[in-house]
Amino acid sequence: MTANEEKDIKGLRAAGRVCAQAMQLMMKSVRPGMTTLELDQIGEEFLKKEGATSAPRAMYNFPGGTCISIAPVIAHGVPGDYAIKDGDLINIDVSAELGGYFSDTGASMAVGKSKPEYDKLLGTAKAALDKVLTVVRAGKPLNLIGKTVQQEAAKRGYNPIFDLTGHGIGRQLHDKPASVYNFHKPDDRRIMDNGLVLAIEPFLTTGKGRVVEKSDGWSLKTVDNTIAAQFEHTVIVTKGDPIILTLP
Repeated sequence: MTANEEKDIKGLRAAGRVCAQAMQLMMKSVRPGMTTLELDQIGEEFLKKEGATSAPRAMYNFPGGTCISIAPVIAHGVPGDYAIKDGDLINIDVSAELGGYFSDTGASMAVGKSKPEYDKLLGTAKAALDKVLTVVRAGKPLNLIGKTVQQEAAKRGYNPIFDLTGHGIGRQLHDKPASVYNFHKPDDRRIMDNGLVLAIEPFLTTGKGRVVEKSDGWSLKTVDNTIAAQFEHTVIVTKGDPIILTLP
């Protein structure tokens, strides 16, 4: 989607704010002993209270209101009866529709007592997203996003997850451009237009950077069972700093 009209920007801001608030509530609520389903219900109930609809449930019949992934699962984790443990590395991803507009956000965190290896990975993944947001500009190559993510990962000895990408978003959850790569792809000559709405989500891992689908048909885990982290914002590309829609 390209958002240049004020009504579109206002609608996207509203959807982004609700997603961000739901994710922040879930991150504050997570505790050892609760199930991932209980955590999911907190997020989905908040969305409903705000008049929003879970995007993965509505669009893809996903068996949960949000995606909750426990390492080595990093994406599309299905909420269920798993009891969250102290020291788990968890990723929460919230996407929703509100008033005809979609937004998407995510973050990783350590539950309870963390580990130095977790802190380093989390800090690098967050820094990669922050760095990307400084280079997202109208008229610039889209592959500058992937190049920046890969460079930031390499500085600390990590790989991007090559199989997982960001995407266009707006009037639908997954819009054009279909793939916003997290690595440099020299033959990708697409340009970021003014008003382009993107879900930017660097995935970093200590391993090879490949994922495989689990038997539930949804959850994606690292092929080598290594840890991974993701941070995500939905933004509108401008000629200056991007408009970050998923701030709480």
